[in-house]
Amino acid sequence: MSRLLNQSGPRIIAVANQKGGVGKTTTAINMSAALVEEGCRVLLIDLDPQGNASTGMGVEADDREFTVYDLLAEDSPLEKVIRATGVTGLDIIPATVDLSSADIELYQNENRLFLLQRALRQPEMAGYGYDFIVIDCPPSLNLLTVNAMVAAHSVLVPLQSEFYALEGLSQLMLSIREVRSSANPDLRIEGIVLTMYDSRNNLSQQVEQDARDNLGDMVFRTLIPRNVRLSEAPSFAMPVLEYDTTSRGAEAYRALAQEILKKYEPVAA
Repeated sequence: MSRLLNQSGPRIIAVANQKGGVGKTTTAINMSAALVEEGCRVLLIDLDPQGNASTGMGVEADDREFTVYDLLAEDSPLEKVIRATGVTGLDIIPATVDLSSADIELYQNENRLFLLQRALRQPEMAGYGYDFIVIDCPPSLNLLTVNAMVAAHSVLVPLQSEFYALEGLSQLMLSIREVRSSANPDLRIEGIVLTMYDSRNNLSQQVEQDARDNLGDMVFRTLIPRNVRLSEAPSFAMPVLEYDTTSRGAEAYRALAQEILKKYEPVAA
């Protein structure tokens, strides 16, 4: 049974940061898996031409006949591009390097900013019964990322616990503001999650303090730790929750999913 009883459709969350190496794909995969553990049905969309989310979920490159590129550029039906993963309740739309040319190919389309929105909000989507759609964005503020923001209800920002982390956040916030003012007025910040956190490191603690001082309640309470199991799990093509279910990384993503769910679950009368 769905955890989100009052929804009119799936909650669409774009996981975005224009900087690479901040734990974006790791967060998209493991947050999705943690939501599934909580009883949700989730669709993970790999919108990054590198296809790391696809690989991390066990979809090999030569087994991606239909991808998110076909959904955007060829208007392929959902039934062709959505595929099951090894995690029951978690489906994926994979990506290949073909997506890297999408910026150029789609630029002439007058509806280029709304392609993903229209694909995800078509009536056929209701038949899949998803509670959440999680979009793993590319590490840049390009047409694909803008498409994700236009399609999404909210943006979740992984923020690496390192020097200059907050400075790099300003351009992303500006982009979100621009999308809100032009194409998606309902877009909001789902939250900012600190990743690669080392509690023994004074720098990590300082970044956390600065983030909470500057961004307040936008910063999730959950901290995603530096954890070797998180780094190892993709090479075994599974979320860390399945690779090592008792690891600190797995427990952290469970806590993040629970924080998110608290925002949307119906409140008992």
